[in-house]
Amino acid sequence: MLLSSSLFSGFSPEIPAPAFIMTKLLEWLFGVSVVGAAWALVSFDLLDLSLPQTYREVAWPMPLYLLVSFGCYSLATVGYRVATFNDCDEASNELQEQIKEAKEDLRKKGLKM
Repeated sequence: MLLSSSLFSGFSPEIPAPAFIMTKLLEWLFGVSVVGAAWALVSFDLLDLSLPQTYREVAWPMPLYLLVSFGCYSLATVGYRVATFNDCDEASNELQEQIKEAKEDLRKKGLKM
């Protein structure tokens, strides 16, 4: 059931402003620090979890693997976006026409090109 907007035209609930706004940078820093802390706990066995040695051998180069994976993803994303970039034929034709008009106008005013 749709409600008409006239019913709620005078209704404006007061929403309290958040005490702390988390920016994208803070979200990424928080995520990286959580992953980094987990990596340090596994790699250096800080909590004496008695993990098998193979876990530490896999965890040790994990930051490098993640960095290479992120680089490959970034490169693929940029390549895809460049490959699927839309051409604007109408805008190009309009711009060429405006350039011709501007050149003609400048010639009429005595500018030699």
